[in-house]
Amino acid sequence: MFIKILLTIIFLAVMVAVGIYSRKQASSVDGFVLGGRSVGPWLTAFAYGTSYFSAVVFVGYAGQFGWKYGLSSTWIGVGNAVIGSLLAWLLLGRRTKLMTQHIESRTMPDFFGTRFDSQGLRVVASVIAFVFLIPYTAGVYKGISTLFEMGFGIPYEYCVIIMAILTAFYVILGGYKATAMNDFIQGIIMLFGIVTVIAAVLNTQGGLSAAIDKMASLPSDNDQNVNGGFASLFGPDPWNLLGVVILTSLGTWGLPQMVGKFYSITDESAIRRGTVISTIFAFIVAGGCYFLGGFGRLFGMPPTLPNGKLAFDSIVPSMLVTLPDIIIALVVLLVLSASMSTLASLVLTSSSTMTLDLIYRDKKSLPGEVEEGTIDDTVSEKIERRKVVVMRVLIVFFIVISLMIALNPPTFIAQLMGISWGALAGAFLAPFMLGLYWRGVTTASVWACFAWGVGITVVNMLIGNPINPINCGAIAMVGGFIVVALFSLFTPKMQKTYTDKIFECYK
Repeated sequence: MFIKILLTIIFLAVMVAVGIYSRKQASSVDGFVLGGRSVGPWLTAFAYGTSYFSAVVFVGYAGQFGWKYGLSSTWIGVGNAVIGSLLAWLLLGRRTKLMTQHIESRTMPDFFGTRFDSQGLRVVASVIAFVFLIPYTAGVYKGISTLFEMGFGIPYEYCVIIMAILTAFYVILGGYKATAMNDFIQGIIMLFGIVTVIAAVLNTQGGLSAAIDKMASLPSDNDQNVNGGFASLFGPDPWNLLGVVILTSLGTWGLPQMVGKFYSITDESAIRRGTVISTIFAFIVAGGCYFLGGFGRLFGMPPTLPNGKLAFDSIVPSMLVTLPDIIIALVVLLVLSASMSTLASLVLTSSSTMTLDLIYRDKKSLPGEVEEGTIDDTVSEKIERRKVVVMRVLIVFFIVISLMIALNPPTFIAQLMGISWGALAGAFLAPFMLGLYWRGVTTASVWACFAWGVGITVVNMLIGNPINPINCGAIAMVGGFIVVALFSLFTPKMQKTYTDKIFECYK
């Protein structure tokens, strides 16, 4: 226990110290939200990866999908690396950086408002982002607290509150730069931790070959006379596995807290280096998490909930509880690192969106246009400082709301994330990506996609989830491209002179 407490205290002290160190760079809006758009490839790549993978993946997804699909759940991690990281950086990185800098966009709702010349889109997008980032944040709290409770014996409620306070402290102090620097430190811990934990867990089963043989001897859930499904290449349920791969991989392309990383990177050469770093990070961390979770059935049946369903979020903790104390201490740091980085990204995204796109919704001029009136520099500085103060207040507000849900979570971690990612990526992914490439995307098509993504997710939830929230989220994302394409063909086009100015950044 002494080792676990000591390592945790050192870790948390470093996080707070980074926040204090970065506070001078967080005095302006650009500094607080984007790190001055001068964050290098290593920090950006690790910020992307650590925001991507949290306790939601390590505890919730790895446990639940490892139980359902066995070793084939590793494909989810591979999809996260190839689709969620490599292709995301290749297809979105450069164009997002250039266009958002060209139109002076700081948030995803701000992008929608300027790119499609609609302040209404900007307002609605900010509300969607704020509302649906909350269940994701609650899922992260739940995952980190489950591991903390296992490692330290501290009640769940106290764990949630402590993590919220500490995360808020360094984000409020240092903004995005503190978050990115801490993400780098946390990413190093995650890389080292996941490799060590996998080796330790497999060692308890006699090594890799023995563990795979044991998985191959397990009978199928559907047919007790058939063995080997949980050790096969595509597992016992490849179609539902594909739905999880789509949700968790393609979803990152439409999440504000993920795409925002491309806003802040320094230049195009940094994007190329960041692509390689981010992909390798995802292969190790995501692939490792799901590979580990695939052996969950070797550690006995998880407990059942009052409704009779299996407590999937207990599977990974049950795999780790028998490990030596030093390994458990490493696991706690691993999950702390993964979760605090994601929490920081979520609260920063939510507060900046509410501040810049609802409370201070300034109408910007495109490059080359004459602004209507100018503001005295002194007044402008005061407004900038006021915006930063409001963002800091809203960080506290967002954390409090998320805490209220986390203290009484309505469902499994995986389902919380499915609802959040389904609505956000279902609404934002298609119009954002197509808006970077296609001049023909219309304002009406973006409105239609917002209604589609949020509508299908909310209706499915209200009628009792007849479609699994994971599969519903995947349908929302893929269907969004069809919605945007069809509506763009049959609704009024934007003025050519306006879209030409928007796309000048690629010349």
